[in-house]
Amino acid sequence: MREVAQDWDGKGLVHEWFAVPGAGTAILLCPTVMGVSDLERGFARDLNGKGHSVLVADLYGARFNPDQRADARAAMDALRGDRAGLRDLLLAVLDTLRPLAGEAKIVAIGFCFGGQCVLDLARSGTDIAGVASFHGLLDSPGLEPRPIAARVIAFHGWDDPLATPDSVVALGEELKVAGCDWQLHGFGGVGHAFTNPGATGAMAGIKYDEAAARRSWASLDQFLGEIA
Repeated sequence: MREVAQDWDGKGLVHEWFAVPGAGTAILLCPTVMGVSDLERGFARDLNGKGHSVLVADLYGARFNPDQRADARAAMDALRGDRAGLRDLLLAVLDTLRPLAGEAKIVAIGFCFGGQCVLDLARSGTDIAGVASFHGLLDSPGLEPRPIAARVIAFHGWDDPLATPDSVVALGEELKVAGCDWQLHGFGGVGHAFTNPGATGAMAGIKYDEAAARRSWASLDQFLGEIA
């Protein structure tokens, strides 16, 4: 792993680049509300083992520990409060990845808040191969719709208190209008943060689910295989 520094709007961002020589896919990984942590580093190393390079995106310019959840939430809310600005930030981080990726196809994947981020990247119409959202926040950014070029896959726990079934249906309609190749995978009896073993007991409706995690990762492998 090596650090990749970027200046953005007065903040010093420090992304983490996990490279695989000759990788055919370069993944932009957008973290949970807690930002860059060992959870994302573990995901990156797992993806390295499958032949993908990964840039873990620092969207805050800070590293938060579990005792700083309120600070992390405030940082997330600040970005969510300006979805146009968030889109610009994400596109800037994507531009940082492009020269690292070389000829590799670029895919963005994200978890929780990061799941919303990669959906917003897709909504921007930017030219990347695909995006995958795991238990993401699904609400529309309220910006002018653009055609979506990327393939989209979203993995969702049906009992997620942060994204109701109505929002899942709304996302499906949004993706249909955008004219992209899209999939939505819903897991019954599953809540938010189902890929995160550390989420169990955090609050009602937020819990790791081994089966949903395993099934969603297997579906991601298939999705990436189709892109490659």
